[in-house]
Amino acid sequence: MINTFNIPEHLHERLRSELNAGEFITWAGQPIPSSYMKSGMKLWFFFIPWTAFSIFWIAGASGFEIPSFEEGWSLFPLFGLPFFLVGIIGLSSPFRLKKNARSMVYAVTDQRAITISGIKTITVKSIPLNQIKNIERIQHANGSGDLVLQTRTYLDNDGDRSTEKFGFFAIDNVKKVQTEIEQLLKSQN
Repeated sequence: MINTFNIPEHLHERLRSELNAGEFITWAGQPIPSSYMKSGMKLWFFFIPWTAFSIFWIAGASGFEIPSFEEGWSLFPLFGLPFFLVGIIGLSSPFRLKKNARSMVYAVTDQRAITISGIKTITVKSIPLNQIKNIERIQHANGSGDLVLQTRTYLDNDGDRSTEKFGFFAIDNVKKVQTEIEQLLKSQN
């Protein structure tokens, strides 16, 4: 099968390996890395003060001085180190999302919608076209956006209500993809 979609060949091969016999791709694409990265920027509003406070705590616990090893050394300031590391990991999350976007592929076939993500461990999610009921499109001025194909509400381990959305996020020309899916749905009825 020739790669007529604008996705890297290794991702096209990964997608082809997931197809059922006789199944064919009608659309395939990838998230826009810089747009996909923006979804993680909201975390910065939490992790900037978190990290700043952990640095302040470590500095305060050490008496706001550079440790002098002449009189022994206190381990107490090191208790802030795990909080600092969590802050650094949180601050790096948008950049990890950008990297992950390059290894993701979205596809619509004549039978289902598929998302494939991961570098070393591959995660494949799909829903049959007949389970797509209420498509939600979030479109930006440049035509890119998110296409939510299925929303599932469930109770988590604590009994709290959680929502999981399946779809194509941070894609280019989101309205065109929605139109293609709607045409496929009509042709199946």
